[in-house]
Amino acid sequence: MKPLLKLKTAFVFFFVSLMCVEIAWCNNGRRVGDVLEAEFSDFSVPLEHSFEVDDVGRFRVRGTLLLKTGREPGASLNQNQLSRDDRVQLKEVASVDGLYRIRVPRISLQADRQTERQMDGYVTAFVRACAMVESRLSDVITLHTDVSGSLIGVSIVTLPGACRGIDVEDDVDLDLFNTTLNVMAPVNAPGPETALFLERMEQESAKKGKNPQEQKSFFAKYWYLILGGAIFLMASNSAQPPAGGAREQS
Repeated sequence: MKPLLKLKTAFVFFFVSLMCVEIAWCNNGRRVGDVLEAEFSDFSVPLEHSFEVDDVGRFRVRGTLLLKTGREPGASLNQNQLSRDDRVQLKEVASVDGLYRIRVPRISLQADRQTERQMDGYVTAFVRACAMVESRLSDVITLHTDVSGSLIGVSIVTLPGACRGIDVEDDVDLDLFNTTLNVMAPVNAPGPETALFLERMEQESAKKGKNPQEQKSFFAKYWYLILGGAIFLMASNSAQPPAGGAREQS
């Protein structure tokens, strides 16, 4: 009896699965032909950094950026641990007030432009190495894209951002990066309220049409004031004596 029940259960499961494939409504509301963007559109690029005492850029890999393309681009970051030599060198650069630099390949985050994914140079950013040390490798990296999804810039800030001369132990505090990663896309500015402006103009024109008195010109409204002022000026000029005055005769 039990084998027969198992056989019926298996048949029902097979039938339901077949129906799901045919009408394509199972799988959490997604059709069978649909593909999540994250499954095939993710790719990775290196995040590189450089910190040299002579201030000459010698970039090496700091980690890997995992980029998600599509309508809502995103990113995550896998980072390497700083080696003992790198920790010592970073503190040396900080002691001479040198710079800590990062760079990312200039690529596109749009899925329809992945054929153009070849690197077109780099976008770079920097902070003071002392800020990087005193923040204990805590930073915020922001990837800036344009309206087409191309990476046009990168920025980096440390938390905190000031150099206060705090002593940091390189073996304990300069081991792992603590990074917050953001992707910043441009925001469309609000368009002009043309329809509202035209509506207000029509309302004002309608009010003036209802009250013809407002359509009179300035002279038509205030002619009596202008005439009175002109008469007053003429009377004042006739009452004044000549500029040179009269001479006495002997």
